[in-house]
Amino acid sequence: MRVSVIGGSAVTDAEYERARAVGRLLGERGHELVCGGRGGVMEAACRGVQETGGHAIAILPGGRGGANEYVDTAIATRIGNARNPLVVMNGDGVVAVDGGPGTLSEVGHALDFGRPVAGLGTHRVEGGGIDAGAVEHVDSPEAAVDYVERAVRGG
Repeated sequence: MRVSVIGGSAVTDAEYERARAVGRLLGERGHELVCGGRGGVMEAACRGVQETGGHAIAILPGGRGGANEYVDTAIATRIGNARNPLVVMNGDGVVAVDGGPGTLSEVGHALDFGRPVAGLGTHRVEGGGIDAGAVEHVDSPEAAVDYVERAVRGG
């Protein structure tokens, strides 16, 4: 399966390591990673998946030259943050780590497209007609990947 990993482009060392662990787990379990391909959470997740021999796909806001060094397949869009829906549409499930307004928009798109979302230290969305359980908030990279696997497989 493909899993979209979304999150902040400026992160702490702890957030970087959490995202890297998510990437490693995805690679170890045979999943492809889809992300925005830039720095922070995106770089860390790509690095983690690449360390396992897995595959990292980046859907970039600009040209292919903007990809982090751990991206295997870079897709240039040249549409800026309008590419956010494409990031989550191309995953079967989503793991959100940390993040700012761009991540929040991706969470919204993921929910709109019916993708299961595991939140690891990310936005809590309440009210406004959004199901309170729409984002499964978890405490570890393992729990995030486990949740997405179960949700996608219908278990």
